[in-house]
Amino acid sequence: MRPIFAMIRKDLQIFATDRRAVIMSLLAPIAIASFFGSIFSGNNDGETARIPVAIVDQDNSAVSKGIISGIQGDKYFTVSTPTADEARAGVKKGDITVAVVIPAGFGDAAGRAFFSATAKPTLGLLYDPSHGTELGLVRGVMTEHVMQSVSAEMFTGEQGRKLVDETLQQLDSSTVTGLDSSQQSMLRDLLKSARKFYTDTNSTTTTASSTAPRGFTLPYTLNEEAVTSGDNVAYNGYAHSFAGMGIQFLLFASIDLGVGILLERQRGLWKRLRSAPLSRLSLLLGKAASGTLIALLTLVVSFAFAMVVFKVRIHGSLIGFAAVAVATAVMASTFGLLIAALGKTPGGTRGIAILAVLMMVMLGGAWVPSFIFPAWLQRLTVVIPARWAVDGFDAMTWRGLGLGAAVAPVAVMLGFAVLFGALAVMRFRWEES
Repeated sequence: MRPIFAMIRKDLQIFATDRRAVIMSLLAPIAIASFFGSIFSGNNDGETARIPVAIVDQDNSAVSKGIISGIQGDKYFTVSTPTADEARAGVKKGDITVAVVIPAGFGDAAGRAFFSATAKPTLGLLYDPSHGTELGLVRGVMTEHVMQSVSAEMFTGEQGRKLVDETLQQLDSSTVTGLDSSQQSMLRDLLKSARKFYTDTNSTTTTASSTAPRGFTLPYTLNEEAVTSGDNVAYNGYAHSFAGMGIQFLLFASIDLGVGILLERQRGLWKRLRSAPLSRLSLLLGKAASGTLIALLTLVVSFAFAMVVFKVRIHGSLIGFAAVAVATAVMASTFGLLIAALGKTPGGTRGIAILAVLMMVMLGGAWVPSFIFPAWLQRLTVVIPARWAVDGFDAMTWRGLGLGAAVAPVAVMLGFAVLFGALAVMRFRWEES
């Protein structure tokens, strides 16, 4: 064991002598994790970013004004009312996410379609193709406000009264098409009831009229509750981002470990060590141990910063968190040994290894949460060790799960470590081929 401890001490001393490299290895994950955490933190204490939406009112009717009034009060949008050309130019530049064009005659056409099977008017949506998610939100919210505004005007507005009278005249003259006699009779009863409702509503006092229902609204309200493992446990996006960036830079450190082994072999160091009483297994164990200690140092410093500055907490098992951290460090270290065993030249190996690490952390959910991925990709990423590391840290921090939730991630990562280490031992060469 003495030669192994000597190698560990030597590697740690070399790591500590390059102060700039030490500082960068500690500060880089902190800086990048802080940036990603600010994006995905889900913190509602500050001002919520609103979607810039433009409403082009070419109708200028009571219905279109009601739509604009409704959507202006929505907490998700910043609403402007430019011209059609200005809206199109704003969407093209990216200043406006979605522009809604209310064409001329929309109010009348929507009212007629509300009571009969006439052609439905069309709302135009101009959207930035890079904001498909926001388009779906605008479409859904517009549905609510259009329905409310049209129904309000049809039942309590002047425009609705005129359309009701006009449609009743058409029914009396049998000019309404697309309806059989029984349907026309039911529509006539509905319109007469609507006219009576309008007359009764407008003949009451001003106070009563002001409290009268205005249009069809959603028949429910939402009670939103964030479900975690305890009352004092809340989602903290910084916990996920620091886990992801910590894992990424652990794997980058493993590249340096592997390339360092290749450089030492290139310089003939392994020839001299081979003459000493040091087996291949002892050499690789020493390198793996020193790499694990350096990786753990990076993780500890990153999470300590997150706990002090961003109030990240280990709400789950402290033992489980430590086990996940150690398993992640061991996995990263043995991955570095695999890089050294499979690589040939230091330069060529570094480029391929960087690509492999970037793919691993990207697919493992280290950059963005894996639930954003398509379903088929989420199933595929279970073979990525970084995915298990991220899930393990999430479970022990903001999810607040118990020790049992750490068992599977730790077991899988240690399994990968055994696989990487075994392949490294089998493929390791004392000399360059």
